[in-house]
Amino acid sequence: MEPLTTSYPLKYSVHKARIFVVFLSMVLCTTILCLLQLRFFKPKIKDFYSFEVKDSRGRIISLEKYRGKATLVVNVASYCQYTDKNYIALQELHREFGPSHFTVLAFPCNQFGESEPSSSQEIESFAKGNYGVTFPVFHKIKILGSEADPAFKFLIDSSKKEPRWNFWKYLVSPEGKVVKFWRPEEPIENIKPEVTSLIRQIIMKKREDL
Repeated sequence: MEPLTTSYPLKYSVHKARIFVVFLSMVLCTTILCLLQLRFFKPKIKDFYSFEVKDSRGRIISLEKYRGKATLVVNVASYCQYTDKNYIALQELHREFGPSHFTVLAFPCNQFGESEPSSSQEIESFAKGNYGVTFPVFHKIKILGSEADPAFKFLIDSSKKEPRWNFWKYLVSPEGKVVKFWRPEEPIENIKPEVTSLIRQIIMKKREDL
């Protein structure tokens, strides 16, 4: 008697082959989609002006409004050994060079010696009332640790310098890149030449575009 034969192994092999083809097609399609995404949908590189922050009243503000200016970003505090000297110097700098091509942006922070304990609106009133500041004073933020404000974290990551106390200053170009930084004890005379240079570049570019 001849042995019985069955088509089961053949059918099973065909079934496995189909599954493999389908799987291979899915992998290929996924790879193509990823490549297309990298080619046509590249993530936008962040700069300082691409972030949003809160003003002293908690309203969302886009930093995009400051693009095209030279910007000095400072972590401020109301009860610090550097408060008087720095607020006076910052307002002098803002009055001399701002507001068309330059601005100071102040971000209160209570992480250094707990020297900024008040609410954001109280801090703004303190700065305006005692030092006549005309530059923006934003919502109180954290600049260190996991809760650090993204905009300030960008400054730290870009400069590779983390503030160690109040009134660290970061000079940001019109394009949103960190140009230089200064410690709180450095005199305003060291900052002016850098600000002047950036403003000169802004003015020259505007003339070229006319």
